[in-house]
Amino acid sequence: MNVVECTAYGSSDVLRVRQRPVPVPSAHEVLVRVRATTVTSGDWRIRSLQMPPGFGALARPIFGFSRPRQPVLGSEAAGEVVRVGHAVTDFQVGDRVVLFDGAKMGCHAEFKCVHTARCLVKLPDSIDDVTAAALPFGGTTALHFLRATGLAKGERVLVIGASGSVGSAVVQLAKDCGAFVSAVCSGINAGWIRDLGADEVIDYQTTDVAALEAQFDLVFETVGALNLAHAMRLTRDGGRVALIAGGLGDMLRSVFTGHRRRIKVAAGPAEERADDLQKLVERTVQGAFRPVIDSVVPFAEIARAHDRVGSLRKRGSIVLTLEACPDPTRGPAYRPPPIVD
Repeated sequence: MNVVECTAYGSSDVLRVRQRPVPVPSAHEVLVRVRATTVTSGDWRIRSLQMPPGFGALARPIFGFSRPRQPVLGSEAAGEVVRVGHAVTDFQVGDRVVLFDGAKMGCHAEFKCVHTARCLVKLPDSIDDVTAAALPFGGTTALHFLRATGLAKGERVLVIGASGSVGSAVVQLAKDCGAFVSAVCSGINAGWIRDLGADEVIDYQTTDVAALEAQFDLVFETVGALNLAHAMRLTRDGGRVALIAGGLGDMLRSVFTGHRRRIKVAAGPAEERADDLQKLVERTVQGAFRPVIDSVVPFAEIARAHDRVGSLRKRGSIVLTLEACPDPTRGPAYRPPPIVD
């Protein structure tokens, strides 16, 4: 089978298409033929070693000193089951599935083995592979932090980085909970962010977000644009901050800060839960959630997808297709209008 290996740390030139044997599932695993996967900010950070502040010194011990210990990146994928382990009872050959294997990665390949106890969910025919592949990373992260912060109906929410895969998911899911959503993005993205449900759009190019009044019950920092202190200044007493993309220092300080104003800070990695992924599938079928697709790129052009992520201008998810998939503009995914510079 074809896989893409990250052979060293550096630019997208370190990515190579290689041949590997098709893996054989263990007793509790299924073998999935991958039809679509994504290049996320996590994939880009591992390949480039562009880490949030404070995490740089930890990157090589965690991921590998001279090159990634797991060279096949990719944490989410959609496809169909082509083989099952002898102890598997919940899945059968032919089932269409979406999976999120998180730190185990390995989705940038034609075939992927995944344990059925992991984040693996069956897909209905109404969701195509491109749409499905864009569901897990942003959507489950958003659900985790919404749960951790306890969003209530009628609260005011500020989403910083609203045009990314996590931010665009937070906008939709917070609005679905009955919140008043203020979304921070560039002015060029304002129209389609409103289309996703934002009540108010704040253009960071013309507005100093850090200088806004402390008017929000909940602040979601999804891109690392503001540090913890700035995010807390925007939060009312008794409010909450979701520090999704913060630096190491802010994550450590989050344990001890905020008590005087009774501000709760949720930080750290998000859970990978199959019931969250199932909820996203159901809401997509119902039309209550639409994963945002920045672009769809052939698998062989994965370096171009990495470069798009590295530009810090992507909007939603960048999906890789391993063969012809349905046009996501005809499905429940959302395609933002083209950028006009």
